[in-house]
Amino acid sequence: MHARSSTTMCGLRAATSQRAHVWMGGRVFACLMAGMGTAHAQQWYTGSLVSPSGVMSRPGALNVEPYYSYSQPLGTFDTQGAAGPARHPMQRMFANSTLWKYGITKDFSIQMHTVINYGWKNGTDHSHGPKFGDFPVDLIYCFVRPDPARYIPAFNLFAGMIFPTGDYSHLGHAQDGIGTGAYVFRVALTEQSTYTLPGNHALRLRMWNWFRRAVSSAALQDVTSYGTTQGFRGRGRPGMSGEAGFSLEYGITRKWVLATDVAYDWANRSYIHGRNAGGQVVNRVGSASGDWQVAPAVEYNWNARWGVIAGSSFYYAGHNKSSQVSPQLAINAIF
Repeated sequence: MHARSSTTMCGLRAATSQRAHVWMGGRVFACLMAGMGTAHAQQWYTGSLVSPSGVMSRPGALNVEPYYSYSQPLGTFDTQGAAGPARHPMQRMFANSTLWKYGITKDFSIQMHTVINYGWKNGTDHSHGPKFGDFPVDLIYCFVRPDPARYIPAFNLFAGMIFPTGDYSHLGHAQDGIGTGAYVFRVALTEQSTYTLPGNHALRLRMWNWFRRAVSSAALQDVTSYGTTQGFRGRGRPGMSGEAGFSLEYGITRKWVLATDVAYDWANRSYIHGRNAGGQVVNRVGSASGDWQVAPAVEYNWNARWGVIAGSSFYYAGHNKSSQVSPQLAINAIF
């Protein structure tokens, strides 16, 4: 998800042309690039759907950005990456994911992110109401400020922890499993630069790379998000995972922006061990997976503090994953 910006030193949205986000964002005063060459000083951004946003360069500023999305399976990718039909009953999900980012100093921010999901499969089980997911908290440091005269982009470093607040064990049924039960460390590096194209149209480029690794395992009992069944007792651990990608945002007018993201997600094998209801030893390693997604969107900004973005992610290639479409809408605000 993303973040927005306009332009200020290391900021995510000021009144010029930048914003940086890291899974959600907002037009904040992040490590933005005033522009490579001549920046389009009046361009406003909400931020693309997937790219992460950097620090808020104005101490005391708060960025809030709620996302709303729906996931619809279209098919599957097997171990070799070959496309096949969707598995039935199909897994569907509504989600609300809200980014909360606060500027501590010009180069240092804290970011939190709340997730609420509701999932179901037609003709089978539903979540027992909306479920609160795991809770990521990140510290963001802008370690290179943009220097347009020297063609230096802004660079941000993210480091944080995903806290296991989502249900994962002793579930009523599998749809209630939204968490991993493990503490997961995550780190990311992001880059952002802005260019002025003919006709005085701004083009903003972002690149990022996420890495996540569990630092603890989870105690598992009965039905869990790891695929165990009633009577199981043991432990589980999610595999390492990450995401890399880039985004482009093209300013049509000061308020209207076309955006697109291209990203690759990957996950190593999860692991569980324990005993099932019959007392047999279970040692199971999951399958590694990966997918490619493209996420076109349209942004509209009322001013440098308020904007909206609407678009969809399309998962068009991968292995051991489902192919799906995920329409999304987000409102971004800075206070």
